[in-house]
Amino acid sequence: MRLPSLLRRTPFRLTLLFLALFVAAAGAILAYVYFASASEAQARAQADVQGELNALTAIHRTRGVDALNQALVERTIRGGPYLYLLTGPDGKIVTGNLSVMPFDLKQPRQAGRGEWSTFRLTTTDEDGRVENRRSIGVILPLTGGETLFVGEDIGGIEEYLSRLTQALWGAMALVILLGLAGGLYVSRRVEAAMAGLNRVVQAVQEGDLKQRAPLRHSGDELDELGQGLNIMLDRLETSMASIRHAGDAIAHDLRSPLTRMRAKLEVALIDAEAGKVNGVDALTIALDEADQLLKTFNTVLAIARLQAGGAPDPKVFDAADLAADMAELYEPAAEDKAIDFSAEVEKGLMVEGNQPFLAQALANLIDNAIKYTPAGGAVKLRARRRSSGEIEYSVTDTGPGVPEEDRERVVQRFVRLDNSRTEAGSGLGLSLVTAVAEAHGGRIVLDEGPGAYGDFGPGLRVALVLPPAAN
Repeated sequence: MRLPSLLRRTPFRLTLLFLALFVAAAGAILAYVYFASASEAQARAQADVQGELNALTAIHRTRGVDALNQALVERTIRGGPYLYLLTGPDGKIVTGNLSVMPFDLKQPRQAGRGEWSTFRLTTTDEDGRVENRRSIGVILPLTGGETLFVGEDIGGIEEYLSRLTQALWGAMALVILLGLAGGLYVSRRVEAAMAGLNRVVQAVQEGDLKQRAPLRHSGDELDELGQGLNIMLDRLETSMASIRHAGDAIAHDLRSPLTRMRAKLEVALIDAEAGKVNGVDALTIALDEADQLLKTFNTVLAIARLQAGGAPDPKVFDAADLAADMAELYEPAAEDKAIDFSAEVEKGLMVEGNQPFLAQALANLIDNAIKYTPAGGAVKLRARRRSSGEIEYSVTDTGPGVPEEDRERVVQRFVRLDNSRTEAGSGLGLSLVTAVAEAHGGRIVLDEGPGAYGDFGPGLRVALVLPPAAN
């Protein structure tokens, strides 16, 4: 499914989903209200009947059946919601306001053990209308063989629950209307936001990488999606610009060696045709130029490999040993250029990573420092543990340095500053160091040198910061 079609269908689905969830939640609440009200009314009526039954059985227990009969007569004359019926051992009615026992015991029971039930009581109101009202009651066998029934007309409760049911159905209809309105409102807002995202996606599909998703600054998920899309487009635009710049830089940096290679081969061919000395020297120079080209492309492949898959085959090793080996390796090269080379290495700097890649990164830093530091200057290599616990390789020189405004740009591929165009290189040294640092979860930091070696230049300090190995 194409993205625009998906975006158009999303608001409708969101409306239905919002409505369904809203109605389900409201329906659950209203159902709880109904059943809680019904249960409370039923429990209250049963408690009232139980209280009346306890009072009557207390009279029977303390003063006998005659006193119970008298109490029932008085209650019947007084009136009220309660229903009474007392029958003798032979089943005949003794007293009460009912003409028949509403229900029979399902099985013979012992005296003092009652049986509860709900039933329909047929009554006639003052206007002569017959009503079939719901009632609740309990039949209790007494010790003398008599049977006592106490009940209550709960028709009023039933009417209340009927009115409550009607009110709840009305509330449900209102909930559906509100849910539909809320769903439409939310879907319209989502549709507007989706339309903005859709326009951006279509513009990007047509090649316009300048488009950005509009943000409502509401802090919701759609804003987060828009921010994520904008960040992705920023990186995509930066990557495309880097690719264009890399192409220009490759054309500029490889044109000279390719031209020299062609010239040497052409000279060798002319000399060979003229019967002069063969062009072995020219071919040797051409091979050197080819080796430089292969080195450039191998570096590009190494950077791509690190950025795609991280550091391969990581192992735990002492970073101090690597720093000591690199210092020993580059000290003669610094002496040949009359540069004071020194090293300050702490012990016990355990890191986890790919040692060959880290060695290549450190070699690039030292090689750059020696290359750009004039004779009489100084280069210092340090390996230490930061106060944060991170492991740091740093190379400080007294060369021309890098202007502060160019320090973020100089670590990109094929970027070479104007003062380095005369030096051999492809502009990939610091970009490889950056790729190695990021593949190991670290970073590269560029700042000005300490200026402690004379007036050769502002100097440059490049630090490769790595996380320590886990214990």
